[in-house]
Amino acid sequence: MDINHIAKLARVGLKKEELKKLEGELSAILSFVEKLKKADVKNIKPMAGGTDLSNIMREDEIGEKNPVQRKKILDNAPKRKDDYVEVMAVFE
Repeated sequence: MDINHIAKLARVGLKKEELKKLEGELSAILSFVEKLKKADVKNIKPMAGGTDLSNIMREDEIGEKNPVQRKKILDNAPKRKDDYVEVMAVFE
């Protein structure tokens, strides 16, 4: 495998010292991949990710209205408009 060709494809400029080092590292990686190709994976189920866990979603629901807590929040808000906390616009 020509490390110069790979570096050119990746648009990476390499010095001679770096070429020798990367050539050795690439050779080791390719040797390891060859070992992996020989691994027996007949009884292994394919995976799309690192886990088979799934996200548990719930419906959005309005919680209990607590008028005392609502009043505390509104009283502490720096700006308010009617019964809402007023904030700066994020998008205009």
